[in-house]
Amino acid sequence: MGFHDFVVTTLDETDLALATLHNKVVLVVNTASACGFTPQLAALQALWHSRRDQGLVVLGFPCNQFGGQEPGSAIEIADFCTQRYSVDFPLMAKVDVNGSRAAPLFVWLKAQAPGWLGTQAIKWNFTKFLVGRDGRVLGRYAPHTRPEQLRLDVDRALLQGQ
Repeated sequence: MGFHDFVVTTLDETDLALATLHNKVVLVVNTASACGFTPQLAALQALWHSRRDQGLVVLGFPCNQFGGQEPGSAIEIADFCTQRYSVDFPLMAKVDVNGSRAAPLFVWLKAQAPGWLGTQAIKWNFTKFLVGRDGRVLGRYAPHTRPEQLRLDVDRALLQGQ
């Protein structure tokens, strides 16, 4: 099973087949509205806005597993992200990223790109995975890694496979 084989659910409860993102570079991020890293939403929006015409897609996956920092409903999450940070990149339904109820996509991403010292668990909100046009995971980035620090890696990925 590869990245493009997964189907995820959007915040408005529709299915999104990741096969539709074939030949796109995708940045997958587990997000939260009440986290110290939440201001990264603005930088994620800016990165997506500046690179989407070249083929970048940012997918935000709200997650409430870390300190209960995403307790809201889908409507509350959408309102917060759009009103506070002008987010219009795709937001998915709230997911677990660790444990027995972890979303299959995150189980796969963690296996493809283990964290520090080979651990697979996601440590906190705003962990990021960069996926190339061919569906291979190109990198995993810690929550403290700001989206603007990913520009070089994103640009390299966008140039691959054109």
